[in-house]
Amino acid sequence: MKLFEITNLLEALAPLNYQEDYDNAGLIVGHPDDEINAALVTLDCTEQIVDEAIAKNCNLIIAHHPIVFKGLKKFNGKNYVERTVLKAIKNNIALYAIHTNLDSVHNGVNAEICKRLGVVNTQTLVPKTGILKKLVTFCEHKDAENLRQALFDVGAGNISNYSDCSFNIEGTGTFKGNEHANPTLGKAGVREYASETRIEVIFKTQDERKILAALFQNHPYEEVAYDIYTLENKLQSVGSGMVGELVTELVAEDFLRLVKNNMQATVLRHTHILPKKIKKVAVCGGSGSFLLKDAIAAGADAFVTADFKYHEFFDAEDKIMIVDIGHFESEQFTSNLLIDNIQEKFPNFAIRLTEHNTNPINYFI
Repeated sequence: MKLFEITNLLEALAPLNYQEDYDNAGLIVGHPDDEINAALVTLDCTEQIVDEAIAKNCNLIIAHHPIVFKGLKKFNGKNYVERTVLKAIKNNIALYAIHTNLDSVHNGVNAEICKRLGVVNTQTLVPKTGILKKLVTFCEHKDAENLRQALFDVGAGNISNYSDCSFNIEGTGTFKGNEHANPTLGKAGVREYASETRIEVIFKTQDERKILAALFQNHPYEEVAYDIYTLENKLQSVGSGMVGELVTELVAEDFLRLVKNNMQATVLRHTHILPKKIKKVAVCGGSGSFLLKDAIAAGADAFVTADFKYHEFFDAEDKIMIVDIGHFESEQFTSNLLIDNIQEKFPNFAIRLTEHNTNPINYFI
């Protein structure tokens, strides 16, 4: 199997433009045309993980966390990042990271946490902006339906639970071709008046190339008139964190036990217990303290995440119970999520879950 076949699947699950600005998700080491015989899936990529890949004859490592966050200027093996990358290159092992882009999708990291905690009726806590664009184009009335359908077929006009969404206005267009023109309607050198339909459709930024390809391939005009606008609308299915409800509300102590057991956490850090039951729950895999105000605004009774600093616990202000389960603990089931998605598409591909616990934090109990 070619490497690009797997990366295409991963990027369909979690498009790269969904990642945060600071992130480095995507193919870090390797060429898309490399032949891949087996993949090892892990939360973190370390020297130990590369050794495991070598031992198991896996020439692809898929990790949640990128081994390289910032640009490397030298490869001298002076730290674990350089040593890990060097070892992967020397052994022809491709490295791929699927990080905050997987955090952002509706069926990603946060959905996995909700599933394990029994949180239902979920929605994105803070939807992203800057992901949607609008295409506006014009054609003769008789060609409008064919063009609309061609755009719908490649993903334009999909809004949440609805497809084939467009807005259409009938009007009159004018044009005059020069001596080199070959107009579909009328003659060169003569101003023509055409009864046209203005078609507007929304699409996701990552689909722009195929949207434009469909437009040019199916538009009857010699010169295609179109506009593309970047929208500030929020895409409700993509963003940071998730919020939903427990099927049955729980007293705080029982909720904490649920979290500890189902997330296989060694220890929980939490704010003091409030005199109310837990029904509405917000979650965020990894470092989620930046979402505390949003969790409170959403009316959550508890916020399950990781990496809260000491003074940030005060910010709960008795409005919500913060439950810090640890960074590794909040994301440890991401590997299972990735394996399930890859096996569903490529059932005969050899994909393995790492046997190593890469959590750099240990607990003395």
